[in-house]
Amino acid sequence: MTLILGKEYCKLDSNGRFKLPIALKKQLQTDDNRFVIRPSIYDECLELWSYSNFEAEIARLRQELHPYSPADRKLLRKLSDGNIIELDNSDRLVIPPEQKQVLKGTKDLVLQSIGELIEIWDSATYQSMNEQDADFVSLVSDRLGNVPPATE
Repeated sequence: MTLILGKEYCKLDSNGRFKLPIALKKQLQTDDNRFVIRPSIYDECLELWSYSNFEAEIARLRQELHPYSPADRKLLRKLSDGNIIELDNSDRLVIPPEQKQVLKGTKDLVLQSIGELIEIWDSATYQSMNEQDADFVSLVSDRLGNVPPATE
């Protein structure tokens, strides 16, 4: 899977399109202009995957989940629930109407990479989420172990 780094800001036009920022586009450069967009199962945002990264993720899930287990089939169905979208000649992507509602009608977007995918946030929700994560050092300490205190 391709590692993607960066945070970019962009605008959603009246047709539900946004221009993929060049810094992110360069990292996603493939022979294929297809992407997969799906609602996040964790947050109030959308996830944008390169088609090849999404394909690899689904293949990994299929290896781990049993095809005849009702619970595993439910998981696979939910995790593979996305739409294929394509980059147009102007480097724009169209968000499908059924997924646009996640963005709460905003025009201001934040694209935040988190490893192999890009989260698409409406800017107000993104800002609010960051304000709620004010005690980031405690979170790091809880999840990754003790963090030495900052020295001045």
